[in-house]
Amino acid sequence: MGRFANISGKSAVKTFIKFGYTHAHTSGDHAVLQKENAPTLSIPLHKEVAPFLLKAQIKRAGIPEKNFLKTAK
Repeated sequence: MGRFANISGKSAVKTFIKFGYTHAHTSGDHAVLQKENAPTLSIPLHKEVAPFLLKAQIKRAGIPEKNFLKTAK
């Protein structure tokens, strides 16, 4: 298992909020996060977010993976 395995959508949203994003709304089973002067993120609220999807959203947000993982734990 990789470093990004077993991170839930709810946990990912909480971590992005710590980096300045706000939970704008929920659309279906996805949380939509916004931050001024940053791309809008859509995070699936699943029991476990696919690692490739989480990495892509972290990259879009401009957050170093190492910092995200440290904050998520």
